[in-house]
Amino acid sequence: MGTFITKRLLYTILILLAASLLIFSLYAWTPGDFITGNIKLTPERKAELREIYGLNKPLLERYGIWMKHALHGDFGYSMAQQKPVFTLFNQYIWNSFLLAAVSTFFTWLIAVIIGVVAAYRQYSWFDTLVMVVIFAAMSLPSFFIGLFLIKILAVDWKWLPPGGMLTTGSNATGMAYAEEVVRHMALPVIVMTLLGIGSLTRYIRGNMIDVMKQDYIRTARAKGLKERQVLFTHALRNALLPAITLVGFELPALFGGSLIIEKIFNWPGIGQLYMQSFGLRDYPLLMGFTVLIAILTVIGTMLSDILYRVADPRVRLQ
Repeated sequence: MGTFITKRLLYTILILLAASLLIFSLYAWTPGDFITGNIKLTPERKAELREIYGLNKPLLERYGIWMKHALHGDFGYSMAQQKPVFTLFNQYIWNSFLLAAVSTFFTWLIAVIIGVVAAYRQYSWFDTLVMVVIFAAMSLPSFFIGLFLIKILAVDWKWLPPGGMLTTGSNATGMAYAEEVVRHMALPVIVMTLLGIGSLTRYIRGNMIDVMKQDYIRTARAKGLKERQVLFTHALRNALLPAITLVGFELPALFGGSLIIEKIFNWPGIGQLYMQSFGLRDYPLLMGFTVLIAILTVIGTMLSDILYRVADPRVRLQ
């Protein structure tokens, strides 16, 4: 295990170096930037700013300077927001993490329960109803579900606030603050859970059906074990093994934010900031965010391999 982790860390460093150079080059070669597109600046001021930010230097020299600062935790300076990129990450990314972590928890919890029951009662009315609802949820776009729930739950029934993270002008603290955040995040969490539960439920249901046909499941039943113990102790553990590979994609998703959901519900997350930066061509912020997602993706993939080994001792890591 130690040798495997050491090798993967070395590979990870090489991959991240290559990915960062590619990402930096793509943003550098993209026509225009925040300074060029700002009509309020005079040509002299634009030239001065390009000299200050080093935009007139060769590509590899600019990349070397950026990498040197990035290794010290400095991902550059957002010209549009007039703040360091790392400060903006720290300000917005935890809002996205909160939203994604809660929705991911409910998505996996509900998908596992429904997937197991649907597989156990294959071709029953429950299984048929689940499949119909799953395909219906997967076929509807996120903005439609979001706007529909805002219309019903926020506008018509007034159960939940339509958007934002806090009520305008709120000075709540302590438990009152936490309660206000929970009420505001309820709608986006519901939408994100509905969007993610469909494919995951189908995945777990299919794996459970395959596992329940194995000989060791029949042996467990022949020994007189309770059906619940057979399903959730023996069958589910093996059915979730292929799903562990999905963990590698969950980590960047937790911090990456949901571009559409955050925009619909006006949630102050990193996804909405990322979309605004695209329109303003704020390449330092876009570069830092893209590299951060690449780092999380590589780390998540390595964690998937390690967790697979922990869950199934038969797997050998080399």
